[in-house]
Amino acid sequence: MAKVELKDICKVYEGGVKAVDKVNIVVEDREFVVFVGPSGCGKSTTLRMVAGLEDITEGELLIDGERMNDVPPKDRNIAMVFQNYALYPHMSVYENMAFGLKIKKLPTDEIDKRVRETAQILDIEKFLDRKPRALSGGQRQRVAVGRAIVRNPKVFLFDEPLSNLDAKLRVQMRAELSDLHLRLQATMIYVTHDQVEAMTMADKIVVMKDGRVQQIGSPLHLYNHPCNKFVAGFIGSPPMNFLTLTVEENNGILLRGETCALKSSAEALKKYAGRNLYFGIRPEDLKYTETPSDNCISARITVVEPLGADIHLWLMAGNQPLVVRTEPHYQFKVGDTVNFNANMEKAQFFDRETELSVL
Repeated sequence: MAKVELKDICKVYEGGVKAVDKVNIVVEDREFVVFVGPSGCGKSTTLRMVAGLEDITEGELLIDGERMNDVPPKDRNIAMVFQNYALYPHMSVYENMAFGLKIKKLPTDEIDKRVRETAQILDIEKFLDRKPRALSGGQRQRVAVGRAIVRNPKVFLFDEPLSNLDAKLRVQMRAELSDLHLRLQATMIYVTHDQVEAMTMADKIVVMKDGRVQQIGSPLHLYNHPCNKFVAGFIGSPPMNFLTLTVEENNGILLRGETCALKSSAEALKKYAGRNLYFGIRPEDLKYTETPSDNCISARITVVEPLGADIHLWLMAGNQPLVVRTEPHYQFKVGDTVNFNANMEKAQFFDRETELSVL
């Protein structure tokens, strides 16, 4: 397969609109890398520059060490799977998968072999004679992926390929794409706004915001060691809680808020004495307690969401919102004031001005 390098990549549209700003990313050979971020963050534009569908304003794109900035898309040896499948409606599944190979003038028997082997991998053999309109959304997506596989490209590019599927099918297709990556040992770049997709599929995640890379790392590294408040709040479902607390020094470090007083051993907090910080804690790191104690947050329940295996509680700690994931055997009622012990070993702290992690 191939190694992909983006060096100081920029994309500026007419009128000076900067969609991508000095992006530096290395996708190693056979790696599954996911670009994730909110709508308008530049992730799809970055992917389209790799594909050659958007011109690069500044910077260099290298595939296997070869500069690709001015190479036409058809000569980059990449294959792209789009959000809307982009299948030819008048062609059968077989013809859709074979079309690109016919354009390359491959022998008929080679085309047939590739199409049928790929159809077997994706379990769409029985659909080869059907037209796309006779297929479900998931089946169409498999055909789109199959059309990419038959080309034996150096790099696979996926632009939000699951966003048109229902929730259950998305989960199934996530597993199938992860399995496909393991079987093909291919270099894959995948774009999504869904951080759950990113967490479950990626070897490495690239978090983007406003055209810039915020952090790059493995899913668990980003989850446990976010570099700033944006990454901490974007990665994780339900998202991380943030409370504004005042740092005090009183025989140790104390963080005081409207409804809590929390003790921390983090030495980095000492220089923030007398100042406000963002205190970040994940929903699963708040444990319900019937008896208030140290490191306890008191909050009023506003919404109870029973999900079977657990319960999500939406609360207000003073005038600050909070969400907690807890066990289903407790009986919670809207309007009740309850207490939660914060696991301070898992707590994150962010500068109020820069929003960067202080740990």
